[in-house]
Amino acid sequence: MYQDILVPTDGSDGTRRSITHGLAIADRFDATVHALSIVPEGPLGTLQTDEAIPAAERAVECVAAEADREGVAAVTAVEQGVPHETILEYADENDIDMIVMGTQGRTGLDRVLVGSVTERIVRMADAPVVTVRLTDDIRIDDAEEAEEIARKTAANEGYDGLALADQPHRTSASWIVPLETDAGPVHVHVDAVSGEARVAKGPDQ
Repeated sequence: MYQDILVPTDGSDGTRRSITHGLAIADRFDATVHALSIVPEGPLGTLQTDEAIPAAERAVECVAAEADREGVAAVTAVEQGVPHETILEYADENDIDMIVMGTQGRTGLDRVLVGSVTERIVRMADAPVVTVRLTDDIRIDDAEEAEEIARKTAANEGYDGLALADQPHRTSASWIVPLETDAGPVHVHVDAVSGEARVAKGPDQ
């Protein structure tokens, strides 16, 4: 019934539940998840900073990592354009069977913008649209706390020689903490809501 499921993500807390829902649906129907992040473009041009594109890339990479953990096929894309128009175009061009979207962004203006984009997609999309509302509060919003949890988790799983390989970053309510260990590089994913953590092994392990 569903072969291709689109999950737009901006890396904000409001997309966390939509990612979870999208992956669960994909797993149920053995479908492919399409993680799409958009660098917004308005009437006056592209609304981006130097960090906009790297942030968008991290957002889709986070979805791909979660999909890999769940055994779900995933493809990623970063586009520039008007968000709702770009999502609709992507859905048409890739024969998307379902779109799963959050109804809230981070706070303030983001919350309004994400809600507005979702509303337009619901009205205009040919494919079914599943909307997911964020209800959990972020509990771990400090990089140092995330690093501490990551180190403890890695140590409990038998990793030694722990050193921070790069700065932790958070997308979709999940901290990703890169560590160097005696066994090689690992990424520890820390859920910013629950505090639960897991170790994602590096490519050579």
